[in-house]
Amino acid sequence: MKYISFLLITLFSIQLSSAQIHEFGVFMGGSNFIGDVGATNYIAPSQLTIGGIYKWNRSPRHSWRVSLLFSELEGIDSKSDESGRIERGYEFNNNILELSAGMEFTFWEFDLHSDKPAATPYLYSGISVAKHDNFYFENGKVISENTSSYAYGIPLVLGFKASISSQLVLAFEVGARYTFSDELDGSVPDSENLVESKSFGNINNNDWYTFTGVTLTYTFGRNPCFCPY
Repeated sequence: MKYISFLLITLFSIQLSSAQIHEFGVFMGGSNFIGDVGATNYIAPSQLTIGGIYKWNRSPRHSWRVSLLFSELEGIDSKSDESGRIERGYEFNNNILELSAGMEFTFWEFDLHSDKPAATPYLYSGISVAKHDNFYFENGKVISENTSSYAYGIPLVLGFKASISSQLVLAFEVGARYTFSDELDGSVPDSENLVESKSFGNINNNDWYTFTGVTLTYTFGRNPCFCPY
């Protein structure tokens, strides 16, 4: 009977030792666009980005991660370093709502079960989809197509995070999104009837956008227990 009790306690302890810590919090920062309109700086946040983020920490070295972010992408030719764009003078603003999911990898162990402060750089990648409005340019003016589309992409994120209390984690990150779309800046209309007459720019390069900001997450979930009683 004692052996069975010890075995059950051991199995229960092992199960608890694999219990995961969850994180839920907010993202706040800025966005910038890289495409056929406006400046081409890769890190130059100009428009507010806000949203929520959730992580399921599968181990001290990796986490599953989901985020929902809202921002406005802006392109202004007059802010470009290219003389041709400055002379053209196009401008646009496009609201986007992005859902992203993937895996986050830490450079070092980030053990939220430990009583000691933890800090580490990290990488995140996965898939993203951003809902955006469709438009095109005519005589330098933005003409709405009164439709929306989804731009699928790959997030490439580099960040640094640290535990600032027993249940709070603060992080700073820069994340570029390579999309499989060239419609975010109006250089390629969504309507096939307009593509040939209204398209411009480099058709071999798709659109990019970048989010730069901070996350503050609250951790919850059962801590592991190795107690034999």
